[in-house]
Amino acid sequence: MRPRSAILAVILTLSLWGVLLAQKPFKEYPGEDRIPLPKDWNVPHEWVTARLMWRSYGGRMAFGFGGWGTDYPGGDRNLIEGVRRLTSIDVRSVEQPTELDGSDDIYNWPFLYAVEVGRWQLDEEEGKQLREYLDRGGFLMVDDFHGRYQWQVFEEGIRMAFPNEDIEDLPQTDPIFHMLSDVDLKIQIAGEAALAYGRTYEQADDPYPRWRGIRDKKGRIVVAICHNMDLGDAWEHSNEPWYPEEMATTAHRILVNYASYDLTH
Repeated sequence: MRPRSAILAVILTLSLWGVLLAQKPFKEYPGEDRIPLPKDWNVPHEWVTARLMWRSYGGRMAFGFGGWGTDYPGGDRNLIEGVRRLTSIDVRSVEQPTELDGSDDIYNWPFLYAVEVGRWQLDEEEGKQLREYLDRGGFLMVDDFHGRYQWQVFEEGIRMAFPNEDIEDLPQTDPIFHMLSDVDLKIQIAGEAALAYGRTYEQADDPYPRWRGIRDKKGRIVVAICHNMDLGDAWEHSNEPWYPEEMATTAHRILVNYASYDLTH
């Protein structure tokens, strides 16, 4: 008979191998941006940000502008550089595209970023998996959707995961806005399209910045909602002189606060 310690070692080895099999390798998909891979793209790190791939109405996987791949991968790479520069978090240099496909892959990535969610579509199974991901300790940040109609589409999708929970307007005093930096919620972080017309908003039927969230039963924010804003554009263009410095600074403060909140709550 094998010693108990040897048996435990075999079980542990098989368990670790199962985790490795469940984690899909990095892959680039068609997106709005075409940029070269960083030199250290395949170097393991402690924390990875994931980009949620979602289906649009009609069941198609929407690549590029207007789909899940808006500002991808440029927005994600700038997000990563911001976290690396402004915190001590050990971040992988590339994002991880992942989806609610019933596999275990999504559970490997603690920080999930989704854009253009005013165009997404989630069914009951996808909603159930998203809820399980968040209940296990995951964190979802949604960004770059605007106006009342896109809000309705977003809410229809998120209700597949949270049918009865409150979607609340987060107050200026909430700790998530003061983790590493203080954030002024009156600042509306505009995208390139809005600024081209001399505005900070994209849809006139709801022109105000909305900082909202959904909490779990313990009070932890599990969905951070940036409505009527485009933080992805702010990160991507923050080094360009035409982009407003106040908006770029606020977007990076939000980012490091959300990343720190994800790791500590």
